[in-house]
Amino acid sequence: MQLPNNKRIYFASDQHFGAPTPELSYPREQKFVAWLDEIKTDAEALFLLGDLFDFWFEYKTVVPKGFIRVLGKLAELRDSGIPIYFFVGNHDLWMADYFQKELNIPVFHDNQEYTFGDKTFLIGHGDGKGPGDLGYKRMKKVFTNPFFKWLFRWLHPDIGVKLAQYLSVKNKLISGDEDVTFLGEDKEWLILYSKRKLETKHYNYLIFGHRHLPMKVSVGKNAEYVNLGDWIVYFTYGVFDGENFEIKKYDTK
Repeated sequence: MQLPNNKRIYFASDQHFGAPTPELSYPREQKFVAWLDEIKTDAEALFLLGDLFDFWFEYKTVVPKGFIRVLGKLAELRDSGIPIYFFVGNHDLWMADYFQKELNIPVFHDNQEYTFGDKTFLIGHGDGKGPGDLGYKRMKKVFTNPFFKWLFRWLHPDIGVKLAQYLSVKNKLISGDEDVTFLGEDKEWLILYSKRKLETKHYNYLIFGHRHLPMKVSVGKNAEYVNLGDWIVYFTYGVFDGENFEIKKYDTK
């Protein structure tokens, strides 16, 4: 895919809308909607790398209420012809086909590869990748098990959603202390994961969310690991102009 002149590809992750409460989340939602409104003028595509919501579960006929302005703006961008790609995170991993059917936005549950111009990308949320974090990896296997999801679906939405939202916020589902400090290349799991991926295939950019700390780190020859940060503390996003990738901070005028 070759980018037309003056077009950009945008990336954002870890908004965690709904946390810690809908009322406190609302100003962040307004800021994100304003950003979406700005980028629609030159966006060739938009990648959302997960944890857009602090909790999301799709019953067969019910989805969590709220977020109407965010969903409406995404629908507007998509209806205008801008492709949007969504990668589930660890907070919205129970996403099914609602985005695909209602918004025409494809949903991915694992990394995907893309080529833009002469640059290659590996893109994903990043949870459960790399060494360590065995407790989370075991927990994710339980949460993604079809039988567990079937059991949860039998809870009335008023009970299931309230319970899940409580557990989500209680268990650090928005940025915690460990997200504040860069741990070093030998301890950052996604950096180690990126270096391992490069042993078998070259990518110019390996782009993830999940970590909440914006960073761009060289991990090989013409290869960079990128973490997009979040929309809780940093309000950062990624932008690719066809030649270079930058992390930028969104400041409202």
